[in-house]
Amino acid sequence: MSTGASGAPGLAAYVRGWRPEELTATATIGPAPAAALAGLLDRAGDAPAAGDPLPPLWQWLYFLDWPAQSELGPDGHPRDGHFLPPVPDRTRMFAGGRLRVAEPLRVGADAVRTSAVTGVKVKEGRTGELLFVTVRHEFRQDGELRVTEEQDLVYRSGGGGAARHEPRRDEPSSAAPWLLPLEADPVLLFRFSALTANAHRIHYDLPYARDEEGYPDLVVHGPLLAVLMAELPRRHAPERRLARLGYRFRRPVFAAEPVLVTGVPGGAAARLSVAGAAGTVRAEAEAEFA
Repeated sequence: MSTGASGAPGLAAYVRGWRPEELTATATIGPAPAAALAGLLDRAGDAPAAGDPLPPLWQWLYFLDWPAQSELGPDGHPRDGHFLPPVPDRTRMFAGGRLRVAEPLRVGADAVRTSAVTGVKVKEGRTGELLFVTVRHEFRQDGELRVTEEQDLVYRSGGGGAARHEPRRDEPSSAAPWLLPLEADPVLLFRFSALTANAHRIHYDLPYARDEEGYPDLVVHGPLLAVLMAELPRRHAPERRLARLGYRFRRPVFAAEPVLVTGVPGGAAARLSVAGAAGTVRAEAEAEFA
């Protein structure tokens, strides 16, 4: 059995033979969650109604998992789950993902989601071993595959590894033609946590985020950054339908830290990013249009 630097078993030993079965779930793509997210984004008058296409990545508002309170760990994450690897003292990071839209999901109709683990790989990072798990979701309506999503999740065993850089309060700037400023406050982070059933305390509990996980402030959700990047073409090129989106999270964004969500269109594609002070890239994405 391989061991890590501390002499404990390496991550590969814990996940050897771990291949959870495929799961299928059904949910109604109702208008209320979409209206709630539109309000959070200050676009309440632009909320999709029944029969309208669901904006890209807004499927994260549906198929939510609400475990019993007793099943949550001290960080707010579930202790166990069907797609959670059997790693002791597990911490998780959302590294990025890919989205392919054959046809948008429609609001007001039922959808079926099929989920499976498609990749499990151990890599050596700067702070120790990392376990990369890819989960694939396929969304169908009326028996037709509409949306395919892959999420890349990174796990480590034990604490440490959190980014410790201090938030920058100076205003970022960009010459990109598509711009969306963001300065997330605790209320926005709490609302997004509730909309996506995310109980991780780093997003709403400042003493925990600072004292237990070592962050200087509340952490902005990676999925919120991805949603905002996908918002840019929806706002600036509403006639273009997003067909593909690949996104990657680089560095955390903290509450009250001004950042700019930027987009540069070019032909049938666009380069999207979240930039902080001095042009530091926090997240980036490539969008392709149908």
